[in-house]
Amino acid sequence: MKAVILVGGQGIRLRPLTCTTPKPMLPLANAPFLLYVIKLLKTHGINDIILSTSYLPEIFERHFDQMSLGVNITYVREDEPLGTCGAVKNVENLLDSTFIVFNGDILTNLNISQLIEYHRKKKAKATLTLTSVEDPTAYGLVPLDKTGHVLEFLEKPSWDEVTTDLVNAGTYVLEPEVLRYAPQGENYSFERGLFPTLLEDGVPVFGFPSSAYWLDIGTPKKYLQAHHDILEGKIALNFEGEEIKPQVWVGKGTEISSEATIFGPAIIGNNCRVLDHATIFSHTTIGNNCEIHEGARLEGCVLYEGCSVGDGAVIKNSILGKSLRLGKKVHVEEIAVLGDNMVVSDENYLKKGIRIWPETKIEAGKIQF
Repeated sequence: MKAVILVGGQGIRLRPLTCTTPKPMLPLANAPFLLYVIKLLKTHGINDIILSTSYLPEIFERHFDQMSLGVNITYVREDEPLGTCGAVKNVENLLDSTFIVFNGDILTNLNISQLIEYHRKKKAKATLTLTSVEDPTAYGLVPLDKTGHVLEFLEKPSWDEVTTDLVNAGTYVLEPEVLRYAPQGENYSFERGLFPTLLEDGVPVFGFPSSAYWLDIGTPKKYLQAHHDILEGKIALNFEGEEIKPQVWVGKGTEISSEATIFGPAIIGNNCRVLDHATIFSHTTIGNNCEIHEGARLEGCVLYEGCSVGDGAVIKNSILGKSLRLGKKVHVEEIAVLGDNMVVSDENYLKKGIRIWPETKIEAGKIQF
């Protein structure tokens, strides 16, 4: 069986991180998110993968062509964004039997084998994975009958219209013939285009309710939550490094001062330095080749590779892109997001969801949020 992974989006909600890196290639526990998806597919015996790319496509090819993953990856570029279904229609010539579609921004531990078995047992032409949510009015709902047939698609209903808490979880098993309903070369979606059309034409469309972990990582808040959930063990990922104390994983070549303090769960990458009196609190992920200087305090944050955090700096519940340089007593808090290769000089306060683009240089004391 083949899998199509949709990785063409620009990841606008995660900018500035996605100014230089496609969203599926952003690190999750210090490895590209997409690598986890590929490994999940391989675990369930799916080794033939099609990546539908559009935005910064060369980054996918450059990264995975250097790795030995034991899977066959085919790259297909969209010249223009084609939407979720249009992207799959674009690779129709590569699909000659039942296939699976993954959205490239959903973190899940879905049992793919069970999903495929359910699809075949029901003799479905399309099967949608569904998940329960606390606030159904924020999503498109997918009510089912007793046999699992999809009854309709309710797009962001009011509370008095809510009949289910099941929403589309973004993973589908499809038969190739359903793609004949999709127009060629047009921007066309599964959610508002193909699936409602299949229902209208009486094509068997089933829902597969799942209690698997599910999270759309497409916003800074959700992206941080994904890291926190991984560290808490809500979804199992195998991260590199040695567990030097309970729930503290440290990579090769990393030096930690005996005067530093680290509270788990936390991940510290390879070749890092943590200096005297630095404190790393729980739910922190630090990439490779980072330096945490004297008296710095980190909590609930994500640092990409190559960051340098100055003396007495504070980073809390925020995200730092690659190769940042933070000066002394800089505060980065409250879901602030800083792009790659920035320089933030001493005593700046970056808070309240501030986002700053790559390559920016901020003079000392310039921003006092």
